[in-house]
Amino acid sequence: MRKPAAALLVVASLAACATPEPAPGPGGPDRMVLQPLSFDRLAGWSDDDSARVLPALLKSCNRITKLPIDKSIGFDGVGGTAADWYSPCAAAARVAEGDHRAARTLFETWFTPWQVTNDGKTDGLFTGYFEPEIKGSRQRKGAYTQPIYGKPTDLVTADLGKFRPDWSGEQLVGRVENGRLVPYPTRAEIDKGALDGKAAVVAWTDDAVDLAIMQIQGSGRVRLDDGSVVRLGVAGSNGHKFVGIGKVMKDEGKLGSDTSMPAIRAWLKANPAEGRTLLGRNPRYIFYGVNAGTDGPMGTEGVALTPERSLAVDPRFVPLGAPVWVDSVDPAGKPLRRLMVAQDTGAAIKGPVRGDVFWGAGEAAFQIAGKMKSPGRLVVFLPRARSPRLAER
Repeated sequence: MRKPAAALLVVASLAACATPEPAPGPGGPDRMVLQPLSFDRLAGWSDDDSARVLPALLKSCNRITKLPIDKSIGFDGVGGTAADWYSPCAAAARVAEGDHRAARTLFETWFTPWQVTNDGKTDGLFTGYFEPEIKGSRQRKGAYTQPIYGKPTDLVTADLGKFRPDWSGEQLVGRVENGRLVPYPTRAEIDKGALDGKAAVVAWTDDAVDLAIMQIQGSGRVRLDDGSVVRLGVAGSNGHKFVGIGKVMKDEGKLGSDTSMPAIRAWLKANPAEGRTLLGRNPRYIFYGVNAGTDGPMGTEGVALTPERSLAVDPRFVPLGAPVWVDSVDPAGKPLRRLMVAQDTGAAIKGPVRGDVFWGAGEAAFQIAGKMKSPGRLVVFLPRARSPRLAER
């Protein structure tokens, strides 16, 4: 995240080095440039069953069309205004379920494809994620000794945009001690009891590794010992920068040629004591709340994710709710050319040409998502009748 000099003054005066959350706006050397495309230049466009993305798109439409008509969509209004989406969304609602031809016509009629580039470079990286399911109990008992914490009562988020307009989007996360905002405890400190009495426990689980993987993925499900299932969504974080466990283990020489998430999980479970120490090298910690009545994990956009059709993106560049065309390969090396919807974000998803494919729930999805690390290209679909804005910046 780019931190302006002004924000550093706030850190000094308000936060004593509290850690900023990722914020909207161009970051570092990344610069999105959109290049117009035609549909006939999208490899595999006619082969994808476009109708399968409509349930995901309609969820986003339901959110967008409830916004004020002049509400900007995406950072700096790259997606126009909410009013620009009314007609495309209404047309999407009229497409019959499973009508691939009508769905494809919908997109070709109401949207314009734009190649997403990083300052003219089209190649990027695509990974995968999934909805974990872990074992749990409502009470601490037996093997269930690992707490799944809710949002702490003393967690404070400071919106720096309220201090100065040019700090809009910048945030600091911490807690108040003796009248000063200080950094919130790290993962290692929380594991040692720093949250005792400060956060409710939504459930207890029996495996620290499975819990850590769920926190990396974001949302998850807990299969309780009474047979019921509770779906959990992210309620907040401790504000610290995410450090990938794969990188930590690679730097420590713990991994061979297989650096996939399944291989990482296997090593951590085989070496629990050392694994816990290595997990603590990622200072970021996720807090949870119960998501009742949803048909999938909730993405950052505020809608339930759709397996294989929802994509996590960097919202500093790609607007949430926009259809996106992914041209990549799956872990088996087969072409992955598919229409999805940008509906989520992730701490490690940074840059214009960067995506994280949601593969669904359970072990099968984990095996695919955990092995995906593929080059690819990204195309964003924006309303053909879009409020005036320069497409390139």
